Amino acid sequence: MNIIMNTKNLEKVIGNAIDYSVGFLDGAQKGKTIFLKNLGNSVVGILKDYVDVEARSNPQALHHIYEWYQVGSPKARLYDFTYTVSNAGLSFKSNFKQSKTLPSGSLVPFENKAKIMEDGTPVTISPVRSEVLAFESDGQTVFTRRDIDVQNPGGTQVQGSFEKIADEFFRVYFKQSFLKSSGLYSYIKKPVLYKQNFRTGSRVGRSAGVETGFKWIANAHIGVE
Repeated sequence: MNIIMNTKNLEKVIGNAIDYSVGFLDGAQKGKTIFLKNLGNSVVGILKDYVDVEARSNPQALHHIYEWYQVGSPKARLYDFTYTVSNAGLSFKSNFKQSKTLPSGSLVPFENKAKIMEDGTPVTISPVRSEVLAFESDGQTVFTRRDIDVQNPGGTQVQGSFEKIADEFFRVYFKQSFLKSSGLYSYIKKPVLYKQNFRTGSRVGRSAGVETGFKWIANAHIGVE
């Protein structure tokens, strides 16, 4: 007895399913730039909040990246973060702003305050509008006609502290907390939209896959729950 099966319909469904899967990957690749931009925006905002919290808990180390006497205030930040999307992926960069407020006893802002203290750059303080320089030392007012050389304006506790906190965010918090708490890890690991549209994809083929893949990655939810 010979049995002949018509497998053309089955072959078509299998072919469409394969094309759908390949199209899904192609669509995800096309939507990757949008995803990375959304991720960059979210990470910058969360990173700033992270630094502010750390500054409020350790003002002795991070006071230099805020306006005077406003440590941890979002409105007084002397730092900023930007991101860049390229073929290599997503990269972040920090930069410092000029201080506009005056420290106690000063008539001019401390130029490049955040960067100088972060880098531990030596500075020389000279009288500007007077022949005498006045400053506080150990609770007493000191007057001198000489320039004052300060080898490390922020102190050893301040030097490099901003870089350390930013590095800690990406090395520890981002990997161990953000990816999970934001739901992003689960979303990427289980592409639910792919499964939901699989039946349609097995009929339509690649075009359905491209559309599904693009929507899946471009509309990825990013943000701490």
